[in-house]
Amino acid sequence: MADPDALRTRWSDTLHRSRSRSQSRELASPTPTRTRTPAPSPEAYADNLLARWSEPQRRYHTLDHLTAVLDHVDVLEETADDPDLVRLAAWFHDAVYLPDRSENEERSARLAERALPEAGLSADATAEVARLVRLTVTHAPSADDPNGQVLCDADLAILASPADAYAAYTAAVREEYAFVPPDAFREGRAAILRQLLDLPRLFHTPYGTREWEGPARHNLTSELTLLTA
Repeated sequence: MADPDALRTRWSDTLHRSRSRSQSRELASPTPTRTRTPAPSPEAYADNLLARWSEPQRRYHTLDHLTAVLDHVDVLEETADDPDLVRLAAWFHDAVYLPDRSENEERSARLAERALPEAGLSADATAEVARLVRLTVTHAPSADDPNGQVLCDADLAILASPADAYAAYTAAVREEYAFVPPDAFREGRAAILRQLLDLPRLFHTPYGTREWEGPARHNLTSELTLLTA
């Protein structure tokens, strides 16, 4: 189970490091920087995000999923250009989540664009976080996008889980879409699985390609077989 206090600490540490780097880059810039007012405490932002990730309509996109994505970013961080910006994007990538809405990623990105400058991040850092959040619509980072590769691989790592964890994941997804009739859900889910299996690669980091690609394809194929039996 996710530990809200531990998550709160992880958020605060990440935001402090990102603020420091943002300010260092501004100081090194040849153009004058504006006078900064003290940034607000990270705790209020952590509490808001934790509340969002704890909303009652969530069954898979919960604090457990957030924790898992952050843990996977830790595994992959050497691949990223700025792992802390990837971590901030992980916090925001499903911060707005309603299963019956299609614009969750865009609304989550806009939330980041509002909150992060207020929290003390530079415009460039905020833009990168929002870009990464929007990338989770397709999970298709380019070959020259290491930050995007890390976030997308971390978000999809659940697909490579052991059989029992994968079964729990699929059950939770079904609960989130309980309002969809069974036949329609099976048809829609099967279409998503086929799209994933048709991709030349599910994972883009060296670690993800080596450790997760094979197990993920096995799980997806097995689920598709069950749905279409």
